[in-house]
Amino acid sequence: MEAVKSVSHEQVVKLLHNKFVVVLGDSIQRAVYKDLVLLLQTDKYLSVRQLRSKGEMNFEQDCLVEGGCLSSLHNGTAYREVRQYKSDHHLIRFYFVTRVYSPYMKSILNDFRRGPKPDVVIINSCVWDISRYNREWQEDYKKNLHQFFDELNGVLPVESLVIWNVTMPLSEKIKGGFLVTEIEHLMPRLRLDVIEANFFSGTLADGYGLDVLDLHFQFRFSQQHRAKDGVHWNAIAHRRISWLLLHHMADAWGVILPCPLVSVENHDKQQEPEKKCKTPGITPIAAPINFHYPPSNYLSNFGGGGLLPLPALPALPALSALPALPALPALPALPKGGAALYSREDFCSNSLPQGLLSFKEPHYLLKVQPPRLLTHHSSRSSDGTHTDWSRPSVRTETLEKRPQYIMRSRKRHHRTPYSYQHPQHPQHPQHPQHPQHFIQHCTRDQY
Repeated sequence: MEAVKSVSHEQVVKLLHNKFVVVLGDSIQRAVYKDLVLLLQTDKYLSVRQLRSKGEMNFEQDCLVEGGCLSSLHNGTAYREVRQYKSDHHLIRFYFVTRVYSPYMKSILNDFRRGPKPDVVIINSCVWDISRYNREWQEDYKKNLHQFFDELNGVLPVESLVIWNVTMPLSEKIKGGFLVTEIEHLMPRLRLDVIEANFFSGTLADGYGLDVLDLHFQFRFSQQHRAKDGVHWNAIAHRRISWLLLHHMADAWGVILPCPLVSVENHDKQQEPEKKCKTPGITPIAAPINFHYPPSNYLSNFGGGGLLPLPALPALPALSALPALPALPALPALPKGGAALYSREDFCSNSLPQGLLSFKEPHYLLKVQPPRLLTHHSSRSSDGTHTDWSRPSVRTETLEKRPQYIMRSRKRHHRTPYSYQHPQHPQHPQHPQHPQHFIQHCTRDQY
């Protein structure tokens, strides 16, 4: 059981209202697409079978457009899979890619030119690039990133929100569809190559004005949610990825997205199977909840069918037979001023007392330093009626100077379903027709 930040189905429906979202990437990005599709319909989590499946004809009312089981299922670099979920007010599409820039990626960009422009593009391509094409991958990967980012900025409008997902951490021992026999010797150093590739891709994406979401940093201490293959992740981790993406979109569009903490328990029994007792002649017994003694058949395998008798304990002596304690010596008289002049260290430490800061005066004339209080921020309101003693805000910098993990591109302004939050809406407090705005901007002479 753990507490995680959650986003509800109703919030996702409103946030992605009339939005076209495109997800590009490998199998982990496919699970990101599936979790978004599931959130648009219900608050449930992905099952293990849904996470492991690929190329199926349908998933939660979506459809397979190209590749997958329509052609052939394999682990080669030429594998294709295009999925799409469409409702009255939502459109989400997924492209499976094995290289960040290739002839197939050019065809995807041509789809963006001819068809509707996506409002959100979520991209990641790293593990296949650095393992399946070239052993010396650094120069080719950098070159492909430059070409892809440059052409992507030329295809998409300025209003499109592009998020580059940094690759999540790998385990030391991995196994997966991309790790074929020919490249198994790269397994020990692949997780380190991913860190180097993340630095290249994140820096270049930031240089081209894209938004960077560092999933490697976010999940560096959440490796208990990683699958046994060392590459993929469970449903709890993907729900957290969805929360990070949706929170990033809400921040880019100026929408407040409250995400309360909820308790989630991992019921994934297929990823964490129960350990079976392999010792011959001993039968494992399931212990009941909150038991304070072993069951009656706990030692049945050792014969007897019951509990073993315990040896008798010796009788304790009576309290009256115990020797009397010696009398304590009298404490010395306190100096003038009482015990308030002494600190806790005067009685509990062998070092010098806290008040002995000078040897020119007796220690009973020196007052103990008061405990250090937390500094608070005090600001008086404009009318002078009250004073705010709250803590100073952590975000003291302006919106354009905020760190990278929030937003790096501030040129995108979107119209969202929360239209009342826009300043041009009549219900917004800054609108001229709003009553609050009228009261704040009227003087006494106008009444």
